[in-house]
Amino acid sequence: MRSKIKKILKTVTSIVGHVIVIFCVALVCCILLLFSPLNTASAEMLHKFKSPSFSGNGMSAHYLTIENQEHSRENTIKEEKIALVEEAEREVNNSTLARFIRNLESRIYAELSRQLVDNMFGETKSESGSFELEGNKVDYSTNGQTVSLTVTDQSGGTTVISVPIGDFYF
Repeated sequence: MRSKIKKILKTVTSIVGHVIVIFCVALVCCILLLFSPLNTASAEMLHKFKSPSFSGNGMSAHYLTIENQEHSRENTIKEEKIALVEEAEREVNNSTLARFIRNLESRIYAELSRQLVDNMFGETKSESGSFELEGNKVDYSTNGQTVSLTVTDQSGGTTVISVPIGDFYF
């Protein structure tokens, strides 16, 4: 029995020793935490939006910037459309067919003008005559000193041009 008591005392002493050691370690940790120079500082956490659309700071400048960007983009798009239309018109006007038609019209007008001058001032000149040009009626007459051209348009309006004959010198 003595041996059992010794054994129990040994176990109790061991347990008590462990408890005392654990208590001492915990006490030392608490003392260290209380007196340690931990510089901890805290402040209120604030969230601020960077975009003026959400925060409101600098809002008018933000809206002005957006408006300027939209306006300049709209102008750029309009200018691009106008440039494309002008380019298409240039391509149509510079096509082979368009140049041929312009050249043909120019030659027809030159020939018509030559025939008109021959009829009015040539060797077999006529005193009067008329012809149609693009829906307009042109009457010409001469009295020996002036040539009168009367142009009547489709709506009935008239224009009279009188040119003295003696002033044609080159």
